[in-house]
Amino acid sequence: MPVPGPCAATLALSVSGLPTDRFLFVGFLPPRSGARRRALEELVRERPTLVLYESPVRVVDCLADMVELLGDRDAFLCREATKVHEEYVRAPLSELRASLAAREAVKGEIVLVVAGAPERAPLADQDPVALYRALAEEGRTRREAVKEAARRLGRPAREVYQLVQEAEPGDE
Repeated sequence: MPVPGPCAATLALSVSGLPTDRFLFVGFLPPRSGARRRALEELVRERPTLVLYESPVRVVDCLADMVELLGDRDAFLCREATKVHEEYVRAPLSELRASLAAREAVKGEIVLVVAGAPERAPLADQDPVALYRALAEEGRTRREAVKEAARRLGRPAREVYQLVQEAEPGDE
C-alpha cells in the first residue's frame, strides 16, 4: 500500500531552480568507478535535467566523474531533505565537489540535480581539434588546451581529449 508523502527526487527538483519541464530520474549510479563512468557517458548528451541519488561515501568521487564526463554543469545538492540538518546548495559541479571534499565526513541522504546537456551553440560546431591546436600554439600545455577547448565548445573535456588523441595518435 503506498504511503503519501514527499519524494526526495521531486522535492529536490522542485527547489533546485533548474528546469523542471523535462527531467530524467537516474536513481543511483553504479558504485564502482568504471561502471559509474560508463553510465555517465550515456548521459552526456541527455537534454533533460538529471536527478540522481548518491551515497555520502561515494558522492565526492561521483561529482569528480561528473565534472570530467559531463562538464562543469550547474547543479543542486539536496542533503537530508526535511530533516534537522537539511542542506540545499546550488553551484557548479566542481564547487559542490570541492565543498564536500573539504569536509571531514559527508553524511545523510543525497539527491543531485544536474542541468541537462546544453544546446549546441554555433561555436560548438567548431572543430575541437583545430581549436585545441590553436590553443596549444599559444603555448598552453596539452591539458590546458584541452580544458579550454572543452569550455569554449560546451563539451566535456574527456570528449575533446579523445578527439585530440584520435587525430594525433603519435603525439603523447
